Formats: sequence, structure tokens, C-alpha cells
Amino acid sequence: MRNPNVREAQKKQVLSTKLTENVSFLTEALGVGKSFDVIYRPLEFGGRACGLFFVDGFAKDDVMNLITINLSRIERGELSIDAIAKLMYTYIGYVEVEKTNEMSKIITAVLSGPLVLVVDGAEEALIIDARTYPARSPDEPDIERVVRGARDGFTETLVFNTALTRRRLRDPSLRMEYIQIGVRSQTDVVISYLEDVADDKLVDEIRQRIKSIDVDGLPMADKTLEEFLFKKNWNPFPFVRYTERPDVAAVHLIEGHVLIYTDTSPSVMITPTTLFHHVQHAEEYRQKPAVGAYLRWVRFALMLASIFFVPLFLLMSLEPEWLPKGLAFLLPEKAGNIPMFVQLLLAEIGIDALRMAAIHTPSSLATALGLVAALMIGDIAVEVGLLSNQALLFLSISAIGTFATPSYEFGMATRMVRLSLLILTGFFHLPGFLIGLAAWLILLLFTRSLNTPYLWPLLPFNGPALLDVLVRSPVPAKTKRPKALHPKDPTIK
Repeated sequence: MRNPNVREAQKKQVLSTKLTENVSFLTEALGVGKSFDVIYRPLEFGGRACGLFFVDGFAKDDVMNLITINLSRIERGELSIDAIAKLMYTYIGYVEVEKTNEMSKIITAVLSGPLVLVVDGAEEALIIDARTYPARSPDEPDIERVVRGARDGFTETLVFNTALTRRRLRDPSLRMEYIQIGVRSQTDVVISYLEDVADDKLVDEIRQRIKSIDVDGLPMADKTLEEFLFKKNWNPFPFVRYTERPDVAAVHLIEGHVLIYTDTSPSVMITPTTLFHHVQHAEEYRQKPAVGAYLRWVRFALMLASIFFVPLFLLMSLEPEWLPKGLAFLLPEKAGNIPMFVQLLLAEIGIDALRMAAIHTPSSLATALGLVAALMIGDIAVEVGLLSNQALLFLSISAIGTFATPSYEFGMATRMVRLSLLILTGFFHLPGFLIGLAAWLILLLFTRSLNTPYLWPLLPFNGPALLDVLVRSPVPAKTKRPKALHPKDPTIK
């Protein structure tokens, strides 16, 4: 349970000139002695008593040693006047140093990783950002792989991610606004945009929404942040696009989007987004325009198949007289032991069960799991009459279409639509299918992401933008930024 009285006291508390009082307060607030990794070191430099607070595991040992060795050479009496200024500008040869007199800021700094040096007789402390986080190398993302192109991807370290973006956009107007969210977690969040391109109203709205979040912490990082930002949590369609590729992030910044980076997450949120942002992939732009357009059409076809193949197959099974005679081979020759609706529902649940099992299965056993699912479960299910060959075929095509969707979140949303259409068709036949289809279209029509229509540029209609969605046009032909973003500079040079 949060103790508001203690936290309010910490916010109002400022440093005193007595080192013993400051050390006593910080020791109690940081849990020194109670937590093995929060360390306090009493020191003396230039005849002045000092105290160093840091978290073991965050502090860079080599940098910390160099700083303390350099400070130990200060002669007695050199810090008698304006000690903090002399330490900051003369004796501490480190770039990232700042001073503060706020206890709350000191506590947050220590728990975030930097060192804090308090000096007897000084009303301010020094925050030395000599920290390092356990981090992995920026490897290529698993979900957004490309045949040709960069192999670096975002990591769980915020500073690495912003640096990977700046490497691709050396624009002086690129802004990285820093905000901390979470009373307990104090999670670092960065809003990124091109100041001379992005719409000011869009940036202000995102900034205000983030600053208004009042929560203990963001343990699930960007996903928790998304739920606070948009709040329409029962709508299955994603309101942001996640990417782990710095080049994709840079492209969207150039278009006028606003990006949100969250510490501890290897994904970056792209806002605002429409339905068509979730169906594009970097691979299309790593190939010739004709090849890219072909890949996009195949992906569109697979996505539509993932939604409609199974419900339509069920509808034809329930109403076989509607199917042309030339396509009669698609239906089972005889009725199975189990109704087709139940077969398809069981198979859908089975695919989800297999997907979850694959996630929790070690990589070395994943192949064995696939063989068990394909040969033993699938083959035996057909042999005993639990499933028909046609049901497995259409479910397999739908599953391939789901996994071919570039956005994992959008793929899961379309899966929910397929299940809804399947259930409505199973109970109400054609009226159920039509009702489900209408409800899906109405949901998309009224869905908005930060006041951006979800179906733009289809509705409201924008011919050139829709053509660019349907056909992967050459990059030199792209001379306009998306109008839906209301960019300050509408022209791409």
C-alpha cells in the first residue's frame, strides 16, 4: 500500500548544511543496511566530510574509481568556499554531472543508477550519471526480420534505443522529451518527434496524456502505458504500432508521427496509426517496387484469408446447395462424427494451445513439438474422425495468414474477428455471418487513434494515399507526408 504521507514529506524535504542529517534521512529513505545493494560510503576530500550513495550493479566501477582517486588528491582547504561549484566544474572530470537540493530527486537518482555525492556544509548534492545497465546487444528483431537490411534492433535500454534512432536521423529538430512515470517504478519514458514536422496539437495531447498518468509503476512497460493512454481496452484492434526496428522508427518520424520509448522495453510505440500501418513490412522497401508490391498483395490476401476462410467454409458446410458444383470437392464427402462447427472451434482452440505451448517450449524442443502437433495430433484426429481433412486445410491457411501479418497485435485482433464470425455463423448461419461482418466494419469505422480515423485513407477517402497503400510506390515518388497527421511541413524533400 502506498504511504502518501512519507512520499509527500520526501518531496518537500531539501538538503541541510549538516551532513549527518542528510545521511540519516537518505539512509532511512533508501533502505541502506536493509537492502544489500544500496550502499553508502563515508569519504573525506580536501578536509571536508562527504558521503557517496549508489546502487551496486548500476554504478560503473572504473568511472567511480577514477572519480574518487581524483578527488582524493584535493588539498585540505581547497573546498572551504563554494565546494559544490569547485567539485562540479574543476575536480570532477565527468560530463554528466548536475546539482540539486531536492531529496526526492536525489532518491530517484540513486535508485535509477547514478551516484550521489553529498558534502558537509553544502546545501546541494552532486548527481553523477556514471551508471550502466545489464543489457544485450542490439540484435535483429525476431518478428520483423528482413532478407536484406540492417540487423540491429532496439533493446531494453532506453539510451541505446534513442541513440539507434539518432544514428539514422541526424536532424537538429529531432526532439527526445524525457518524462518519468510511476510513483514507485519511476519508469523513464521518452517522447520523440521532429519539431518542424510533427503537429503541435498531437505532441501536446500525447504529452498531457502521459503526464496525467497516476500509477504505482509500469512493470509491463509500453503495454501498460498504452492502456493508460487510450483506455479503450475492450476494442481488440491496436491503437499504436510497435516496432523493434530503428529504421522503421526513423521512417515514421519523417512522416510526422510521434514515437514513445519506454525503458526496459525493446519495442517503440508509433502514434497515431491506422489499420494500414499494421499491414506494411520493412521487407517491402528492401526489394524493388514491383517485388514489394507483389509481397504486399500476397500479405493482403493472406490476411483476408485469415479472417474469412474458416467462417465461409463453415457457412458452405451448413448450406452446401449454395456452393457451385465445381467447388463441391472442398466439402467433406460425408458428415463427420462431430458437427463441423464443433470441429472448427476445437481446431481454433487447438491452434492457440499449440502457440502458447511453443512460446513456453525451449528452442531445442520446438521442432519436436511441431512434429508431435502435425503428425500425432493432426493425423490421429483425422483418423479417428475428430476432424476432417478440409477443416484442417482451411484452419491451416487461416493460421498462416495470421502469422503473415506484420503486426502481432493486429494479427491477434483479426483472430478475434474470425472467432466471432465463426461462432455467429455456427449459430445463425448466413444472418449471423452478415451481422458479424457488419459489426466488424462498424467497429473499424468508429475507431480512432488520437483523433485519426482508423480506416484512413479508405474512409475518409484519399485517393493518392490509398494508392500508395495498395501499391508499393518508389520512394522518390513519395513527395507528400500523410495528411491525416496534419504535418507542419507537408512535403518530403
